Amino acid sequence: MRRFVIALISALALPLALATPANAGGLDDAFAKLLVQQVKGTNVHKHLQALQDIATANGGNRAAGTTGYDASRDYVADKLRRAGYKVTLNPINFVESWSEKTAPTLNLTAPTPKAYVPNEDFFTFQPSPSGDVTAQVQGVDLTLPPAPTPSSTSGCEASDFAGFVAGRIALVQRGTCAFVTKIQNAAAAGATGIIVFNEGQPGRTEAFALDIGEWRAGIPMVFADFAVGNELASTAGATVRLKVDANLVLGTNENVIAESRFGDPRNVVMVGAHLDSVTEGPGINDNGSGTAAILEVAEEMARYPVKNKVRFAFWAAEEIGLLGSDQYVASLSQAERDRIRLYLNFDMVASPNYAYKLYDGDNSDNVGSPAGPPGSAEIEKQLEAFYGARNLPTVGTDFDGRSDYGPFIEVGIPAGGIFTGAEGIKTAEEAALFGGTAGVAYDACYHQACDTIANVNATALDVDSDAIADSVARYAFNLRSIPPRTAAAAAAVATKTAG
Repeated sequence: MRRFVIALISALALPLALATPANAGGLDDAFAKLLVQQVKGTNVHKHLQALQDIATANGGNRAAGTTGYDASRDYVADKLRRAGYKVTLNPINFVESWSEKTAPTLNLTAPTPKAYVPNEDFFTFQPSPSGDVTAQVQGVDLTLPPAPTPSSTSGCEASDFAGFVAGRIALVQRGTCAFVTKIQNAAAAGATGIIVFNEGQPGRTEAFALDIGEWRAGIPMVFADFAVGNELASTAGATVRLKVDANLVLGTNENVIAESRFGDPRNVVMVGAHLDSVTEGPGINDNGSGTAAILEVAEEMARYPVKNKVRFAFWAAEEIGLLGSDQYVASLSQAERDRIRLYLNFDMVASPNYAYKLYDGDNSDNVGSPAGPPGSAEIEKQLEAFYGARNLPTVGTDFDGRSDYGPFIEVGIPAGGIFTGAEGIKTAEEAALFGGTAGVAYDACYHQACDTIANVNATALDVDSDAIADSVARYAFNLRSIPPRTAAAAAAVATKTAG
């Protein structure tokens, strides 16, 4: 009966939806209210139970490269196909296994030969590809001598490599941004290898083994101690031999991508949650909760006559480096990226000791990461309005790069979403706002075997599922608060408004 009612409403509303711009109190408001009514916490919980059953039947987890992930993928894809979506399994790669066949080599060959000690002076960055290159070293935006605090931004921006000579080995310093960012920027600048060295501060001088989960630069890469980096940086014309001899085996998983039947493909509203768990447990809060919530929303709005195309994404391999979303965004042409007007991310929306955290699109707290791309502030305000209408408080949370919004904001796509906390500790102020226990982690089972069906807060799950439904429905019909992604689109909007 529910499906019949939705189909009937959609059939009656479709001509109006296609002919009339949505506005406040219009179709966006009506359909948002309808979708919130239809999305049920009990249905979301059924999806969570299914994911728990899958993990239980497959060694206790749903991690990338496992049968548990494959079964989770198939479950979600089947539900979406049955609801009427066009479903695509989008393949991505991840490191299935990596091992060194022989010890790495880092030797200064000129002007004065010197051999550095592997696994003491330097370590191979797992999972570095094999490579054997002899070339001059070129320092990239180094801080020598070290600054009073660990603050090097070496290699964090593409502009740091201005003047870098392609074919050389990049010498980059640890600090500020992720190792992966430094390595990707070096490869893009034409480096044939990369040496990252420690900063030189107390506790940040020695090299150590490190798995960064990234191989796509395609060049040998090592992590050296401060003494090695300082010597190479201080030696005029330093030339080194850098060799990594490793066995790297890639595996394949698939993102699940589903698009609405209706909607303008030039204006895409994208909604995502990662589908994989860690190997340690079933990942029911992280991130079965986000997966189950957007799956329920997708099922209930499948036949809505949306004005804008809605695309749901269930990401693979988030837990090992945002690989699913990162490879997806990297595969898109600029024109395809420009059609994605915004990205909504839902990762951990039912933490037991929850707080209602919204990604800080405008950086109103003035701490940590900067604001998101234009439009991100408007997404935050839209979500705030939903919670405010229910007299529920919210707090901001930084775009710290730990979830699948990262690849989207890196290419200028506005983003927002909900997060109820992970291993961080709930403050007394937050306990006063949301209840729960101060001084305790939002999710004490984060990345552990105990992240089971018993590890979700039913109230947070229900409220956040409604908030997701509200935001998705509103943007499915009305994108006027989101700035156009291109100059041409902005001109078209201005002309239409003037007319």
